[in-house]
This record gives sequence, structure tokens and C-alpha cells, in this order.
Amino acid sequence: MLNFQPWKITLIVLTLLVGVIAALPNLFTREQLAAMPGWMPKQQVTLGLDLQGGSHLLLEVDVKAVIEEQLNGVVDSVRTAFRKANIGYSNLGVNGNSVTLKLRDTGQIEDARKLLKDAAPGPDLSVADDGSITLTLNDKAIVDRQRNAVAQSIEIVRRRIDESGTREPTIQRQGNDRILVQLPGVKDPEHIKALIGKTAKMTFRFVDATVSVDQARSGNLPPTSEVLPSAQNGGDGQPMAYYVVQKRVMVSGENLIDAQATFQDAQPVVSFRFDSLGAKRFGDATRENVGKLFAIVLDGKVISAPVIRDAITSGSGVISGSFTTQSANDLALLLRAGALPAPLTVIEERTVGADLGADSIAAGKFACLIGLVMIVVVMMILYGLFGFFANIALVLNAVLLLGSLSMLGATLTLPGIAGIALTLGMAIDANVLIFERIREEVRNGRSPIASLDHGFNEARRTIVDANVTHLISSLILFMLGSGPVKGFAVTLSIGVLTSMFTSVMVTRLIVVLWYSRTRPAALPV
Repeated sequence: MLNFQPWKITLIVLTLLVGVIAALPNLFTREQLAAMPGWMPKQQVTLGLDLQGGSHLLLEVDVKAVIEEQLNGVVDSVRTAFRKANIGYSNLGVNGNSVTLKLRDTGQIEDARKLLKDAAPGPDLSVADDGSITLTLNDKAIVDRQRNAVAQSIEIVRRRIDESGTREPTIQRQGNDRILVQLPGVKDPEHIKALIGKTAKMTFRFVDATVSVDQARSGNLPPTSEVLPSAQNGGDGQPMAYYVVQKRVMVSGENLIDAQATFQDAQPVVSFRFDSLGAKRFGDATRENVGKLFAIVLDGKVISAPVIRDAITSGSGVISGSFTTQSANDLALLLRAGALPAPLTVIEERTVGADLGADSIAAGKFACLIGLVMIVVVMMILYGLFGFFANIALVLNAVLLLGSLSMLGATLTLPGIAGIALTLGMAIDANVLIFERIREEVRNGRSPIASLDHGFNEARRTIVDANVTHLISSLILFMLGSGPVKGFAVTLSIGVLTSMFTSVMVTRLIVVLWYSRTRPAALPV
């Protein structure tokens, strides 16, 4: 009992010291921490949505648009491949989940079949004897595409929100086509919604100079072009201009590797830079079309349509328009984060006020404080000096728990506070088991040192068994739960581990140090 090896004492003291240092930042404000030296730890426990207020958004991914876009891509691939191979066709278009067309010459069926296997390898190919061809997306391909679209949307939303400075957002899939977004501490949810909701799909296309807007609207629109509005609106809220833009994309926003808001001639602009492939395409397109209008299209609207003065081979350029500093920053952020694969719709929105969060924090603190005071009083009444030792271990347990949550960067929610309160009771429960076993040994006539030794050793097995079952249940909650349930499971799991350490190791060390100094004839328990 008294043979506490030095390395164990050192390890216990170091563990407690690390916990105290990690928990200290929570006693200061963020402003105070920012003024402290850089070597000091500054990681605090982040408060969840229910404690500091914020926004709760439920987004729906337009998965139909994803399938439609994929089918339109198949149409473009088929059109390009057949034109290069001089294969005549008619009635090429999308029909449900299929792309259909008909060959003009049935003698080219085999050539078309071989060509389509390379040009459109994804859909199932069906060719009739009369030259009718159907490319159909099967159910598995549709499900996979929808699942990938939602996963990609989650990642892009996460990048957009993280870059906007929001701390610890909760972003997770809900159902097949929905995304749950919780933004603690967000003061301007409308701005965040605007950032999340924009598809930010940018393309570079040529303006079709062969037809005017009026001619296009009167029915003379070529099948390879479309009419798009300007992104700038007039005083009446209507687009200031319209453009006839070719559907063919010369360079896609997927080739962008950087975008930054900057100034040119004292006006906010967005500078961009392509990767090597995008730079080559951009250079070739501008070199061969000097003097033409090059439309920059974002989400179906023309941001600007400058005239190509010279070939741009540097792989970088500038987007100018009627930008404000905020809108230029927002556009640069959207382009850096990447385009959403499909539009997002906000189908549910809830806002938790900061006042309500402050009330929750106050109630949680009060509950934990009342519980702690009652535990301290009861332990002192029941076990006297040993109860005082247990209370010291209990306080150290709370410090270790707070320090662990800080180091992990955990988000504390109201269920997490409940987990802390539960942990305090569990921690003292282990000491009760130890002290009752020591009392039992004293009643059986054992010496003080033998009673202490048997009490700690025999109770340890029960404590470990009980806490392992708690860990298993917490693990199940974490795996099957979501949101606040996971927060409760994390807090409870960490609390179980810290309570085992303090009850089995810290309390025993305190008792050993006390006994070594006093050598009492009877134990005050």
C-alpha cells in the first residue's frame, strides 16, 4: 500500500498538471487570450448552438438537377462524338432518365455502338434495328450519383462556412438528400444562407455574335446557344442586359485553383488563377478568338462579357463588374470552395437567441454547482477526512474533464453539461465503493494499512467493471446517435476515464501521502 513507485507519482502529477494547464484558457475571454504570449495554450471548450445561440438550417439537395446535368453531359458527348465521326442523327435529347436519338443511316449502327461505348460509358446502351438508340441510367447509377452529390455538397458547404470564420459548425447528412447545418454564434444567418445557397458554377463561354437578343427571342435562337441575363440589375430589379451565349463551355470553374478579392483602378474585382490544363484551354481560346466577347457566366447569369484584346496565356485573369468589397470577397470565397453539384434549398430554419443560450449556461452551471456542493457535504458527513480526500479528487476530476474537452476542441452542448453532472456522481460513486470496503476491513479487525490495501485493491475490480459497461453504452450512443446525443456520449466517455483515474490513482496517492506522514492508530472512516 505504501510502496508507491516514484514513476507512478511523477506520471500522476504530470497528468494533473497537463489537465490544469489545458483547462486554464476557459477562465479567460478570447480577447484576454489573444493578448497572452503565443506559447500559452489558448484552446477553449466551444459552446454549442443551444448554449451560445446561432442558426439551425436544414438544406435539401436538388438531386433531380444532378441527374439532369449528367444526362445533358451525355447529350453533349454524343453530339461531339457523332459530329467528329460524321454519323448522322436526329431527335437527340433527354427523355426521363434516358438519352434518346435516331440514326439517319441504319448501316452505321455498329459504328455508333462502338463510338458510344467510349463517348458515354456510364449509361446502359440499347440499339434497335431501326436505328433508335437509348442510353439509360440504371437505378444503381442514379443512387450512386445522388449519394456522391450529397457528400460533395456537404464538403463544399463545410469549406464555405469554415472560411467565413464560423467556429465548430455541425454539418451532417440527414436522410437521402438533406443536410443539417448548425452554426453556433452566427450573428448574420442571412449572409451565411446566401453563401451556402449559391451554386457558384462558373464557366467561360463565347458570346454568339451571329444573332441578336431580339432575334433570339423571336425564335431564331440557334440550338447551340441560349439567352442569359446579366448579373447586374437596374433600378427596377430587372437585369440590365441580356446576352446570347454559346452553350459550349470553353473553360470551366473546375479548373480554378485560386480566387482572391482585390482592387483594380480603385474598384473591387476578383482575380483568379487556373491550373495547367485550364491555363492551356484559356490561352488557346483567347488566342484564336481575339476581338470576340468572352462571357463569364456564374449560376446562369453573365457577370461580365469583356472583349478579348490579346491572347491570355498566363493562366490568370480578373473578373470585374459592379462589385462591392463584400460581394467581391463572397465571390472569391465561393470560387475557392468550389461549385455545388446541385442547388440547395433551405426547407427549415430555426434561430436560437443568445439570451436563451445564456439562460441555458446559467442553469447548467447552477445545476452542476448544486450537485457538487451536495456531494461535498455528504462525503464530509459520511467519511470525514477521507471524504475531504475524495472531494479533492472530485475537483481534480472536473479539471481533467474540462482540460480534455479543451484539448479535443469539443463542442459543449446542454446534453454535454448533463454528462458532466452525471460524471461527477459517477466519480464520487467509485470513492464510496473504496471507502465502504475499507470500513468493512476495519470491522473485520484488520490493521489500518491492511484495511487500506485490501479496500483499494478489492474495490478496484468493481470500479473497472462498472466503468467499462459505462464506456460500452457511451460508445453505442456515439455510434448510433447524432448531434447533441453524440456530445453527451463524448462528455460521458471522457468523464468515465477521468473518474477512473482520479478514484483509483489520485485518491489512493493522497491517502498514501497522508498515512505516511501521520501513521494513525485507527482510520477516520
